[in-house]
Amino acid sequence: MFTRPAALTLLFFILSALAPTAAAESWQHENGTLTLEDTPKRVVALNWAATEALLLLGVTPVGVADLEGYGHWVQEPALPESGVANVGTRVAPSLEAIAELEPDLIVTSAEMAPAAGLLNRIAPTYVISVYREGKDAFDQARKMLLTLGDILDRQERAEDVMADIEQTLAEQRARLAGADLPRRPVALVNFLDSRHVRIYAPNGLYQTALKALELPNAWPHAGNFWGFSVVGLETLAEHPEARLVALSPTPPGLKQTLAESPFWTYLPAVQRDQVYQMDPVWPFGGAYQVKRLAVYLTDALLAGGTDNVQ
Repeated sequence: MFTRPAALTLLFFILSALAPTAAAESWQHENGTLTLEDTPKRVVALNWAATEALLLLGVTPVGVADLEGYGHWVQEPALPESGVANVGTRVAPSLEAIAELEPDLIVTSAEMAPAAGLLNRIAPTYVISVYREGKDAFDQARKMLLTLGDILDRQERAEDVMADIEQTLAEQRARLAGADLPRRPVALVNFLDSRHVRIYAPNGLYQTALKALELPNAWPHAGNFWGFSVVGLETLAEHPEARLVALSPTPPGLKQTLAESPFWTYLPAVQRDQVYQMDPVWPFGGAYQVKRLAVYLTDALLAGGTDNVQ
């Protein structure tokens, strides 16, 4: 026969055994399955698209690859000025630096597949690639944002971010529709030097913005899996109907060099004063960069064209 204290102790253990426990949740990714029992608090991002997604969700990563480069090239959404550690480069992050941060989640892409086993020894690792052969970059970026929102218990925030992007695209489309602009295709380029440009192709992230704005892409050819091709300026003459939009920054002294270049001065877009320059947007980021591109491209087109770039 049990004494009263012993009976209470036994009852406590029985109730504890019957009480529900927090169930682990799982998510499929490119390298297998991520299983977590608790919501991650300390997250390391090994590429800038993942860094962007975390910041959009209101989560500041404890560590980022190429920290300084993110601030220079991506810019928005901005990282805080302090409190985030650099963990090496995006192509060769420091495993020691990552381990020192004691993360409970690492977010990376397929480029780091050879190190996936080592990363998993440090912390559970989620692998998703925005840029991958045969995949739509914007769809992948959306998937990453929504899945991270689920993993980090920020589902509503993720949905709000996507809704804001779609609303912005609609607003910029309306701005263009209300303006008296020529209905010509757009060639989006980055100048590499005075003779060569990186032109953005229909299979890249930028195509989502062009489609949403109802602007035809002047370049009809698929690019590499990053969504661009490198061509000479003379190739642009094969598309005489195109408006030329140059993304900043441009190489130093480019304006003067182009003014003296026969490849440039005889381009139809140059002769029609349909050269436009827009603020920089990181072309290999996530969903937020589509929003930025739509705003900056609309601003540039509404501001009017010239016969040169700055």
